[in-house]
Amino acid sequence: MPYDFSSATAPGATGTHVITAPSSAAATASSTPSSATAYRGPRDWRRRYASLLRLTDLLVLIWVVYGTQIAWFGFGNAQVAIREDSRITDISYWLFSGGLVAVWMWTLSLADTRDHRIIGAGAEEYARIARSSLSLFGVIAILAFLARVDVARGFLLISLPVGVGMLLFSRWLWRQWLVAKRSVGEYSARVLLVGSEASVTHLARELKRMPGSGYRVVGACVPSGRVAGTVKGTKIPIMGSVDAVAQAMAATGADTVAVTSTDELPPDKVKQISWGLEAGRQHLVLAPSIVDIAGPRVQTRPVAGVPLMHVETPKFSRGQLFLKRTFDLAATIAIIVVLSPLLIAVSCAVLATSTGPLLYKQERIGQHGKPFRMLKFRSMRVGADRELQALLEAQGTSQKPLFKIKNDPRITPVGRFIRKYSLDELPQLFNVLGGSMSLVGPRPQIAEEVALYNDAAKRRLLARPGLTGLWQVSGRSSLVWEDAVKLDLYYVENWSLVGDLTILAKTARAVITPGESAH
Repeated sequence: MPYDFSSATAPGATGTHVITAPSSAAATASSTPSSATAYRGPRDWRRRYASLLRLTDLLVLIWVVYGTQIAWFGFGNAQVAIREDSRITDISYWLFSGGLVAVWMWTLSLADTRDHRIIGAGAEEYARIARSSLSLFGVIAILAFLARVDVARGFLLISLPVGVGMLLFSRWLWRQWLVAKRSVGEYSARVLLVGSEASVTHLARELKRMPGSGYRVVGACVPSGRVAGTVKGTKIPIMGSVDAVAQAMAATGADTVAVTSTDELPPDKVKQISWGLEAGRQHLVLAPSIVDIAGPRVQTRPVAGVPLMHVETPKFSRGQLFLKRTFDLAATIAIIVVLSPLLIAVSCAVLATSTGPLLYKQERIGQHGKPFRMLKFRSMRVGADRELQALLEAQGTSQKPLFKIKNDPRITPVGRFIRKYSLDELPQLFNVLGGSMSLVGPRPQIAEEVALYNDAAKRRLLARPGLTGLWQVSGRSSLVWEDAVKLDLYYVENWSLVGDLTILAKTARAVITPGESAH
């Protein structure tokens, strides 16, 4: 998703955007009014959606704060005591709760938690809600101590986690609704791509692949200026040259100009485009040519008027390694305890319906190329490994690292069920306890598959293999090998604990509703 580096736009402003590459030194906005036709639709949906979020946030906070007060104190008129020397002034908790709701709403607004740039995709929306709420209660605790205000600790300790949890849940529900709307082209920015044909084609393909990000491409302008053509591999019309941006926007109803590259553009062209934008309603956004880089690794620093983008190299500190391993152990033990009845039930089903051992042990390649024995509930008949090569050759996929057999005849009836719902993978929880695997990471493969890796794919081995991974929740068996590698490399190079939690949550949903991509 493109990065917004506009400093000339007030928080929450809406309207036309420009996405430009960081190589341009002319990335400055002007206050000169635009003569281009402004598309009013996106501004309306942004404001309407922000208003709906504001209303929902208010209802959630009223329910949580006053609900906590009633649960803690009942319907009586409990008082907050403020000590001033020898005097004590009392304030009703009904008034205090109203003030807390108002200040909490104000804090969420200050943190731009309803900004259209962060809604619909990514974790930033949720992170801002959590950070701003924690900061608010930290300030309340400090002020209460300094002002000698006796606020019931239980009231605050319950209000904070319940309030944050309910806010996040309501925003998640709204996001599901928004993504559904965006999947059919609604509630999305209308994008006009500007740049070389190669860069325009690449960005168009990426935006089409992720409609939930909220960018719908409606046209393109390229240096050659050819008209009546389309972007390669798409139905996106080419509207003319890079000098016809204003006219193309008016013709397509675009509200976002995406300058995908500046190599083939005149030196001052991006500056001229930015000068044509209306201050306060039109924004300058960057679409760098680098891809698969997560936000925390990217820092922008203006030097001599040039917005330099600094990209940190991927690394795992000792603290990160310790945090990931600690989380793996704690979460795995909890999961084993909770799922122990299911583990027993699957074990009984496997042993009762087919002959052979309960567990299937296979050598896989782990972190740094070190082999280990991976555990699974047996889902195939005994001797299935000896049939693999013939099946792959018959399917024509023996030279691809992602070995998958469709309608595999070796799978038992119970095995087909437990594979569909990923129950056969549950014994790998004990691999996680032993340290050969992690809860989240690139899926481990056999030595024959690893032997086919190119240099890029070998970077999958930098991380400990996982019971689930990013590609597992992004298409599962329907993904081609190249896309699976791309997702795994993104995970390896941009790991975060929040990312692991997100993947685990999506895994749970994928297991419950596996769809047709699971086999």
